Amino acid sequence: MKAEIITIGDELLIGQTINTNAAWLGSELAKIGVRVSNSSCISDKELAFLDALRTAQERSEIVILTGGLGPTKDDITKHTLCKYFETELVLHEASLKRVKAFFEQRKLPFLEANKQQAMVPASCLVLENLVGTANGMLFQMDNGGICVSLPGVPYEMKFLMETYVFGEIKQRFELPTIVHRTILTQGVGESFLAETVRDWEDEIRKRGIELAYLPSPGSVRLRLSCYDADAQQIVDEAVVSLKSIIGEFIYGEGNVSLVDVVVGLLISTKKSISTAESCTGGLLAQKITEVAGSSEVFEGGVIAYQNSVKEKELGVAPSIIAEYGVVSEETAMAMAKGCREKFGTDLALATTGWAGPTGGDEKHGVGTIFIALSSEKGEVAQKLSLGKNRDRNRDMATLYALMMTFKHLSR
Repeated sequence: MKAEIITIGDELLIGQTINTNAAWLGSELAKIGVRVSNSSCISDKELAFLDALRTAQERSEIVILTGGLGPTKDDITKHTLCKYFETELVLHEASLKRVKAFFEQRKLPFLEANKQQAMVPASCLVLENLVGTANGMLFQMDNGGICVSLPGVPYEMKFLMETYVFGEIKQRFELPTIVHRTILTQGVGESFLAETVRDWEDEIRKRGIELAYLPSPGSVRLRLSCYDADAQQIVDEAVVSLKSIIGEFIYGEGNVSLVDVVVGLLISTKKSISTAESCTGGLLAQKITEVAGSSEVFEGGVIAYQNSVKEKELGVAPSIIAEYGVVSEETAMAMAKGCREKFGTDLALATTGWAGPTGGDEKHGVGTIFIALSSEKGEVAQKLSLGKNRDRNRDMATLYALMMTFKHLSR
């Protein structure tokens, strides 16, 4: 079962608005066994709309349109759909009452343009929008499939999909059994990961599993998909064998973030944590405190950007900095130890390095960052050799520090 997503709007094409609808639709359709084979973004022009719709109908059983359903003249979706499906606009009385009530409740005038929201193509199945003014519409296509037109406002689109469209798809089509599992890794590059699991990947493909590598800075997601009556067992067995190969890099599954996992572990193990940051400038503390419930485990942090702050606030001996340098394993560990003692926490994380794009010294070049973890067992550190992109280096250092914490808590 194939689907195609068409998003409409010049604001999307020029980057004024980020197209989150297509990503959400693709993810949710996959869960019920519908594969999105194509996704496109088109301008608010009739010719582009008609061309996209004709092409989509030729290759997909389900076509989902989002956008272009407002009351203004540049919203041409309904008129173009009438032309394509050879029908005309008619007044939908139930929608007219609802739209009028919508404006009355907000003490706003009901304009003639607003009445257009209650006009719908005569041949469509109206999907009443109870959280907005623009209805959704469902059309039967000549190929036996369906075309669904939805408003572009994300929460309205999601409401209509969840209230009407998913049910219509399940009722109208015979959907395959499908299982997806997404394994989350950190600290290993895509090419190295692919080489490490090469034999495993060959074996699972023989069993009907599709594997996708989804890299992002500092992490790689592995998505396993299987369309089979025994898909759940097949995928579960594949994940067990995968963990035996790259378990040290895996921190979770699904869409959970590494920091969510770490804070959850801190809460469940009743461990407290603090941070001492130089090159990351508070980013690590920010990420931790963005997680709801982090107040149970996070005590505080120090942004020790200057050597004097490292010495005064964290107790780093001047001799350590003089002998090993401010960017060094020894300084990072001294910062972490001093931070743990200062805040009285079970764990403390520290970062120091040359974030870039300039800097470096005779020992370490730009992109060299040390992260350290202090616990009751002592201090451990890790050296990162990154590039010259400052933002990327700070993000990477934060991820590696969190992964170091995850591994410590998971032992």
